[in-house]
Parts: sequence; structure tokens; C-alpha cells
Amino acid sequence: MKVLLPGVLALLVVQSGYCFPQVTDTASLVITSTEPAKDGVEPIDSEKEVKPVVPKIYEMNINTNVSNRYAKTQIASKVKNLDKSANEAEFSVVTPERAFISGFVMEIDGKSYKAYVQEKEEAKKTYDEAVASGRAAGHVEASARDSNRFTVSVNIEPQSKAVFYLQYEELLQRQNGKYEVVINIHPGQPVKNMNVEVKIDESRPLKFVETPALRSGNEISTKENENLLPNANINRVNETSAIVTFKPDIEKQKEYAKELGTDKDGGLAGQFIVQYEVERDPSGGEVLVDGGHFVHFFAPSEVKPLPKMVIFVLDTSGSMSGTRIDQLKQAMNRILSELHENDVFSIIDFNDNAKVWNVDKVAVQHETASEYQPFWYRNEDESKQVFKNRTQQPIPSPYAANKANVEKGKQVVGKLHADGSTNIMDALKTALTIINKNHEEGKRNQPIIVFLTDGEATSGETNNDKIISSITELNNGKTPLFSLSFGDGADRSFLQKISLKNNGFARHIYEGADASLQLEDFYKGISSPLLSDVKFKYVDKVKEVTRTRYPILFHGGEIVVAGQIDPGFAPRPIEAMGFEGPVTLTPPTEVKTPPGSLERLWAYLTLKQILERRDAAENKTDLTKQALDIALKYSFVSDVSSLVVVKPNETSKAVETEDASKQRQGFGPGGHYQTLSLSAGGLRAPARPLYRGSPGFAKLGSASSSFGLRSGVSGYSGAGFAMGPMAPMPDFQEEAFYISTPLNIHPTTELPSIYNPNIPIDTLKSNLTWLGPLLKENGTITLPWGTYKSGVGEILNIRPECPKSVLGLPGSCTLLQQCDYYYSLTDVQTYKEHFCDFDGYAGVCCPKGRRID
Repeated sequence: MKVLLPGVLALLVVQSGYCFPQVTDTASLVITSTEPAKDGVEPIDSEKEVKPVVPKIYEMNINTNVSNRYAKTQIASKVKNLDKSANEAEFSVVTPERAFISGFVMEIDGKSYKAYVQEKEEAKKTYDEAVASGRAAGHVEASARDSNRFTVSVNIEPQSKAVFYLQYEELLQRQNGKYEVVINIHPGQPVKNMNVEVKIDESRPLKFVETPALRSGNEISTKENENLLPNANINRVNETSAIVTFKPDIEKQKEYAKELGTDKDGGLAGQFIVQYEVERDPSGGEVLVDGGHFVHFFAPSEVKPLPKMVIFVLDTSGSMSGTRIDQLKQAMNRILSELHENDVFSIIDFNDNAKVWNVDKVAVQHETASEYQPFWYRNEDESKQVFKNRTQQPIPSPYAANKANVEKGKQVVGKLHADGSTNIMDALKTALTIINKNHEEGKRNQPIIVFLTDGEATSGETNNDKIISSITELNNGKTPLFSLSFGDGADRSFLQKISLKNNGFARHIYEGADASLQLEDFYKGISSPLLSDVKFKYVDKVKEVTRTRYPILFHGGEIVVAGQIDPGFAPRPIEAMGFEGPVTLTPPTEVKTPPGSLERLWAYLTLKQILERRDAAENKTDLTKQALDIALKYSFVSDVSSLVVVKPNETSKAVETEDASKQRQGFGPGGHYQTLSLSAGGLRAPARPLYRGSPGFAKLGSASSSFGLRSGVSGYSGAGFAMGPMAPMPDFQEEAFYISTPLNIHPTTELPSIYNPNIPIDTLKSNLTWLGPLLKENGTITLPWGTYKSGVGEILNIRPECPKSVLGLPGSCTLLQQCDYYYSLTDVQTYKEHFCDFDGYAGVCCPKGRRID
């Protein structure tokens, strides 16, 4: 492809999430040029109006393979520049918050540019050293909650094509009794060939496989729109496997767009969902063993729920006034109705002080004495007397959730009034005082704190570190603390850390018409605790085991434990506290061989949990090193690792991913992404680009933290493009959610390929970790379906054709080490789908033209 613009290096910030959503640092995509920079600028006609041309996405393939609840998704988008001049195409994918990106390839003019993972600070150092001159381009936006956005761009010649491949991986979470694969489709235009395929291969029989109505991704709907049913084809291959396909034509895409409330000319902009569940062991769960790894799925079906003690700690400061307090009241009325008769509950609301309500009398009984504030509905003398009386009253015990008390609880909620500042310390201390008192009295209800706030501490103790340490110390019983951040003003980092320190997690409640439904959805997930203090005891023949102790297991959820094992491993009983006291649950003595490899599942879960501990730790050094070792070995892009790719010569830029729930200006009609330049905190389409290749500044932004994992929504994925001539950059203005720095960019040299036709066996084992146990010293490879020659060190010239390559295209059969896409074969199951046998050699169906000679 002809070089048109100066060579650059750019940094793409990628944000990742956790098993329980976290506040994260940023990871990066460093993009280096293969061409030297050119000096000067190329002027173009400033009087001629240049109209941005949206690239034509002529094919989009999204393939998800789910094996043992572990999902690997590859998105392939093919785009053509229809303009008469070379233009920039931006590839944008919205990925699940909990997923790790594990591969990215661009194919331009038949030449591919593969990304690799590097330590984050090293990548940043490379970036900082390489910058010299250049200009920034913009973002492509796709709006979806609980997700992250990946964006990268490339110049394409007139009438030329580009193909983008992105792969990410995640362990599906079971919520409300099912797993969900949620794929966000947002190309910004109708696509002639749109193909979505989800393959499910489990070790246990599938109870159901369903495809509910398409979702918008930004609001919860109380009822299903029949016009949005995807009419997907569900092929039940056997009792444990299914293949789901969704192939809407252009007219159908436009119909869906209309129903979803978007411009039909913008194409489908929504979420395709596959829901499924597997049959359960009634008590001890399911243990799978594959080579040197095991995984234990634990979700007992015959356990009676625990009675619970719920302490609602609700922010009623002034910022909660208006719609927020109304939505909180709506949600609380429904939540109170969901309490079980053997539950107990307390209601604390807080602003300047914390107030504990006497539910029976529908009045505040106790108020903390931190700060006197006059009552807006009383005179000064009355206010002081009421405040004095409240501070001297004992804190009432929780109330039984019988019908009468629930109705009175709703009356309490109706009296909540938003006013004053935010005293978080007093509110949480008061909640723990109630719990500790009941624990001393021998009451056995499982305590839970539901803490909602829309801001940060502004009265009482305002130092976050002191609040966290004090509350964690007081919470000696380690009561789970679940924090809900309401709106963008909440201190999400603080809420996440205090929850992690106290056996809970944080969720984000997005501001919108469905905020009350989000609150209800969250509560539904924690409404029925089954077991507390759950302990998995693996005594011997195990190592590198993930977390083995959990404070609580809720109905509809699941605990997953994985580790490395030695021969002779056998699962051990699980100990926990149940409805009638201590219980022991024994898993089946027969362990099963899974349909796919378990190693990457173990690596994923291990990395997630290390990053979770790192997020809550004061000293992060050791945990950072542990996380980095795993991220580099398994090519996971995370908070400690970066994705580096060499790409063709480009206009200088620094693009970023950020919280995909934040939709900003800059969209063309119907979601078409127009040519972009950064303006104050948003995007705009330039009217008259004046220069190509002019020097300027690139903007390095920190991704806005993405939080909540809405109950019942496991993640999102999708792709879209932007395209058009470059425009001069405006002066950057610092925005609240950006960290801006001027960057001078210069080219770097092309990085060497990691592929070699004479690749040694040890290197092949390192790149394909599942392959090690299958390769023999004599150079053969023993697969479940036969033994073949590996061909390591050999070069074979025969190239029989095969129907489906690793990219889903026709290909030719080659040796593993002779196909530069062999890294996509992440496990034996994936390899089996693309395996080919030629003259006794174990081959892979490689895309034509991608063989290394």
C-alpha cells in the first residue's frame, strides 16, 4: 500500500474489568509504524468542501465458542474505502467489562499486522521515547453499559480493503440461574453479510438454550418486544452441545433499528443474547480434570436459603433530591416486598448524620451526634430538642419482615427527604453496630449491608483511607458490604475498595429512566443467600489454586475454583454454614474430562483474582509482578500489560478506549461515525480539513472507570468504523475525565516477526500451552483422534485446500508452525475445528496467503 502520511507510534488505552467489577488502571495498545516519517505538510484545497465518507462494511463475522462456561470470541470486520482518496478507517469494538483481549490482527493489502502483549510500563516507555511530531485523531463511540471500548485506525487506499480481527476471552458468570453471552452489534450501517455464531459445548446436559429479544444495551425493559425477537436458529447438536446462528439481512437490520429507537439507515445497534443453563449436581458440584488442571463448578440445587438480616444504608443528601430520591423510593418499595418472612431488616438514611428508623412507629428513633442540623419542618427550639432526644435513644434492632412491618417500611421510605451533606463514616458504623449487637445476642440471620450513595464523604470523616480502615476493623464478623454508586458523582474507586475489603463488591447504577429497575435487578441477585463461609479444602496433589474461601453464595449464582494438579488428585468435601448450621457437601467421586482445555480458564480466573487483590492492596508491587507473569504468558491485555502492534504508516494519533456507557457527541445520523477530531471533551466532524501531515499534539487520556455488572448481563461485544480525511487539531482543553499531555511523535523501526518455519518444539509449546502434553519427544503429536507427525523443523510444499480456516475463510492445509495464525488455536477443541491431515502430518487450515515459506 502506498505511503501517504507520516509514520507514527500511538498508544491505545484499554480498560479491563474483573469478576466483580473493579476500578482499574489502564492498559495500552502501542502502535508502531513500518515507514519513516516525512517532513512538511501536504496542502489541499481549503475552499473545496470535503465530505466524510463512511467506509463500507461488507462483511462482519462474530464467532463465540463456549466450552466449560469459558467463552472465546473472535470478531472479524471487513471494510472497503469507497472514496476517491485515501482515508482513515477506525475499527471500534465494545468488549465485555470482564473480558481480556487476547489477540488483534489487521490485514491490509494481503499483509497482516499482529499485535503482541508487553509489560505496560515498558510499552509506555517505548511510546514516550518514540514520540516526536504528529496530530491526534478521534474516537468512535458505541454506547453500552458495563463494557469497554477498543478502537484502532488505519489508512486505506482508494477502493482498497482492510480486515480487522479481534479476539477476547471471559469466564461467564452464572446469575439468576443462567449464563448469558451478550454480543453488542453496532456497525453504524447496515451490513450485507452479518453472521453471528455461538457454539456451546458443555460437560453436562443443557437444560435450555434461548435467544430473548434484542436489547438496546442502555436500559432495562420490563417486557419483551416481540418485534425484537431475533428468530435465531438454535441447533441442539446433542444433549451437551448447541450452535446458535443469527444472520439478519439488511432489511431485518433496519427493522430492528427502528424498534430499538435508532435510525434504520444506521443499521442494527443493539445486543444479541444467548442464554443457557446446565443440569446441576444437587450438592457438591462438578469437577473437571484436563491434563494438569482442574476446575470445580459449585452451585448446589438442593440447599434451603438462609434467613438474612438486611441493613439498608441509603444516601439522602441534597444531591439525591428530585428524580434520584424518587427512583430510590420506587426501588425500595419493590425490594421490601421481596423480603422473606424469616428475614429481618433495618433502614438507615444518612446526610449530615445517620438516622435509624423505628419501623413500627414509622419515625426516626436514633440519630448520630456528629453534627446538629435544624429540621426544615420545625422551629429552632423544637429541632434542638428532637435532635437531643434522638441521640440519646438506643439503636433499634432489625424488624421482622412480616407483612405489617413491610408495609410500615414502605411508609418509612415515603418519608425520606433529600437534604444536607454526606456522612458515610457514621452511616456504616451505625450499620455495623446493629449487626455486631445481633451477633452478640446469638441471632443467626445472615447479615448483609446494602449501601447506596451518589457522592463522596463531605461531612464527618472525609478521608477515604481512614473510613476504609475504620469500617474494616469494626467489621470483625466480615459482613458482606455491597456498595451501589448512583450516577457519575459517586466516588467509585472508594466504594469498590471498601467493598472488596469487606467481602462484597460494588455495582454502578446508571442514571436513566430505568434506575429503579437497576436497583431491583441488583437486589434480586443477592436476595437469597444459600450458604455462608464456604470453604474448599484441597489438601494434597494441588498447587496454584484460585480462591478457596467465599463469605457467601447466593441462589442463582456459582462459585468456580481452579488449579494445577498432580496425578492422583481427588476432590474433597466442601464445608459451609447452612440453614440448620454447619454442612458438608461432597462432590462426585468421578471426575470428568471436559470438552475443551482448562488451562486458559485457570489462567483467566487466577489473573482476575490477583488483580482484584491488587486493587484493594496498599502495596501492589508483588501482586503486580504475579499478574504480569500470567498476562504475558497467556497474552492477556490487562491492567498490567499492553498490546503492541506494528501497522502501516499512519497519521499520528493517540486514541483510547473508555467506559462504553458514556455516549458523546460526534455521531452522524443513525449512528454513522463521521471523520473525527477531538474537541472539548467530545467529537466533531471537521467541515474543511486544511492540511495532511501537519504537526500537532496527540492526546493521551485515562479511561473513565467502568463499573457495574448489571445483574443478568454478562458483557458486550461489537464493532464499528469511522472514516474520512484528517483535519487540523484544535487546542486541547483539559476535561474532568481526561488526563491530557502533548506528545511529539516520531517513527520506530518495525519489530521482528515471532514466526519461523524452523520453530523449535519448545517455542511451539510456549506459544501453544495446550500442545505440550500432546507433543512427544520423537516429533509426533498424539491427539484424541489419532497420532500424527508434527513436522517441526520441516517445510512442506504441498498445500491441499480446506473449507474453513482459523479465520472462517477457505484456506490451505499447512503445518502449525507454518501458519502465522496458529496463535488463534487456544485449545484442543478449537484446533479440532480447523485440523487437517495431509500425508500423516497434523495440519491446520490456514487462510490462503498466510502460510510462511
